[in-house]
Formats: sequence, C-alpha cells, structure tokens
Amino acid sequence: MNGGEDDLAAVKSTGDDPDTRKGRQMVWVIIVLAGLFETGWAIGLKYSDGFSRLWPSVWTILAMMVSVWLLGIAMKELPVGTAYSVWVGIGAVGTVILGIVLFGESANAMRLISVAFIIAGIIGLKLATPV
Repeated sequence: MNGGEDDLAAVKSTGDDPDTRKGRQMVWVIIVLAGLFETGWAIGLKYSDGFSRLWPSVWTILAMMVSVWLLGIAMKELPVGTAYSVWVGIGAVGTVILGIVLFGESANAMRLISVAFIIAGIIGLKLATPV
C-alpha cells in the first residue's frame, strides 16, 4: 500500500532524485568555469605587463572577479578544501599549459609529470567528495 511513498522517501533520503543529481553536476561545472577564469586572469597578468596596459588589465581584473564569484557560488555546496583545491588546481594546470603554448615555457618531462599529479589530485578530490 505504501510502496510509492516509501520509494519517494528513499530517493529523498539518498539525494538521488534527478534534480539533486543535476545540482551536483552543476556545482562541478561552476567550479571548472571558475578555474578556467583563474587561468585567464593568471595569463592576463602577463599580458597586462604589471597592469601598465589598459585593456589587458581590464580583462584581467574582470576575469579575477568572475573567477572568485564563481568560486563563492561553488563553495555553497562543495567543502571549502575541495572547492579551493580544485579551483587552484585547474588554474595551475591551465596556466602551465598556456605558458608552454603562448610563451614558449619549458615542457620538460618533470613539469609535465607534475601537471599530471595535479590533475590526478583534482580527479581524486572529485571522486572523494560526496557532492
């Protein structure tokens, strides 16, 4: 008799309903976007030449603001250690890769292995975080 209600209660208690899953996925999209904007402002710092060039400086400051704003949104759902570490990790990996591509920075084996470890850490935090 109560089967339908029991099933609904089970879904609510596990947080496995479609809306909850969608919310969990969205918070990870937000933190990835925040990390990408962090990469953008880190690279923008180089192009702004110490904030001495107007438009690169403007875009850098805007990227900073968007990055921190998105991080704040993600921290509503994610643990602070996970959110901050993933944000920094994505920013670091993106900045190293763009430094190699845009500025001819070294792509030696040790740097690439180190980047792989950062990526492994990001994935590990994602898998270890219940959100």
